[in-house]
Amino acid sequence: MEYEAIIGLEVHAQLLTRSKMFCGCSADYAAAPPNTHVCPVCLGMPGVLPVINKRAVEYTIMTGLALHCKIAEFSRFARKNYPYPDLMKGYQISQYEEPLCYDGWLNIEVDGVAKRIGIIRVHLEEDTAKLTHVGEYSLIDVNRSGVPLMEIVSRPDMRTPEEARQYLIKLQQILRYLGVCTGNMEEGAMRCEANISLRPAGSQEWGTKVEIKNLNSFRSVKLALEYEIARQTELLERGERVRQVTVGWDEQRNVTFVQRSKEEAHDYRYFPEPDLPPLYISREWLEEIRSRLVELPDAKQERFVREYGLDPKDAAVLVAEREIADYYEACVKAYGDPVKVCHWISGELFRLLKATELPMSQVKIAPAHLAELLKMVDANTINLNTAKMVFDEMFHTGRRPQDIVQEKGLAQISDADELLRVVQQVIEQNPEPVQQYLKGKEQVLSFLLGQVMRATRGKANPQLAGELLRRSLRGE
Repeated sequence: MEYEAIIGLEVHAQLLTRSKMFCGCSADYAAAPPNTHVCPVCLGMPGVLPVINKRAVEYTIMTGLALHCKIAEFSRFARKNYPYPDLMKGYQISQYEEPLCYDGWLNIEVDGVAKRIGIIRVHLEEDTAKLTHVGEYSLIDVNRSGVPLMEIVSRPDMRTPEEARQYLIKLQQILRYLGVCTGNMEEGAMRCEANISLRPAGSQEWGTKVEIKNLNSFRSVKLALEYEIARQTELLERGERVRQVTVGWDEQRNVTFVQRSKEEAHDYRYFPEPDLPPLYISREWLEEIRSRLVELPDAKQERFVREYGLDPKDAAVLVAEREIADYYEACVKAYGDPVKVCHWISGELFRLLKATELPMSQVKIAPAHLAELLKMVDANTINLNTAKMVFDEMFHTGRRPQDIVQEKGLAQISDADELLRVVQQVIEQNPEPVQQYLKGKEQVLSFLLGQVMRATRGKANPQLAGELLRRSLRGE
């Protein structure tokens, strides 16, 4: 029997606010010594009162708008009760029945096929403290406790692990474009939990759901879902039932392991947070937030294809990161040929970024300098191979191409008399290839041209050198 996977994702994203969700402590916890960004509020001391972080609310609404959600006019925080040691108060302030954003969607593409994934809700809560397990003991760092955390819950619309991976990639792109979250999964700034069940293909009944907790990379999400599909398929084919459990993902062994069963799951006993007032989102406030939205990846890709005449795949590569897209447009403004700029960025620049493992933010080549380099090629001041050499040095030093060319004497040789002398010398030094060419072996011309380029240390104008070579071989 064939089975169909039903997959939904819950994504937690830490918001890039300066302070925590309900107090004034710094939210920049990662590099701070343990338990230094704390106060009575995030330590859960008796008698303290939380205060709502307005910027976190705005970031959540902004995300909801980007995900085509409806924005609630009235929203309320709730207490989510569970007795874990990383929860200082014994409860988490979250949202339950009245989230800020609901009923949205996100488009993905897999193997050239577009698909819309529904968004149930986008709500706001606070992060927990961080536990570090050492032998039989656990150490607790409260710096992370209270950091604003946004939860994005999809509908169970995904059917394959690759669809889930593409959904996460697109969601990360949007969060980074908005500037509301770094999206760095390996650092815990964006965390994912996957829900998966299987049912016979064509059936409308729901299977038994298994939750996979704390997946911290696109690769882990895909591998964990593939493993669960295989595990659950094997159970069903043996006539056994799938138990409703929460599982973790073992990165070393590439297997899931049971953490708790449904019977052990906690009753969170949600009830309205009595220490916080309800949130009223006025139409004026909502429109002011909407006015701050940036052009998002899908819209930018469509515009790049329409305005710049790019291939959709090339445009998709350029809009993958906002910094790359902005850099590309600055280069086009400085130079004017969008297709040529695209080839240099997706080719030479990406090659060097990959080799050095540098982020786009550390690129030293100014858009005006790239434009200057390309104009030097157009003017035959340097040839294409020399331009790539100069580009490499520009990448590592940030220097102007004109300065590099002058300092190293890389200007292209376009003087016909000077090149003709080199061509005649190459012909004299290579009698056998010359005879092969004269007997009709056209491909030998590339070898002879290579010898001309070598003799001039790559500075010969290749078009002029090729023409002079052909004419000399014909005896003209």
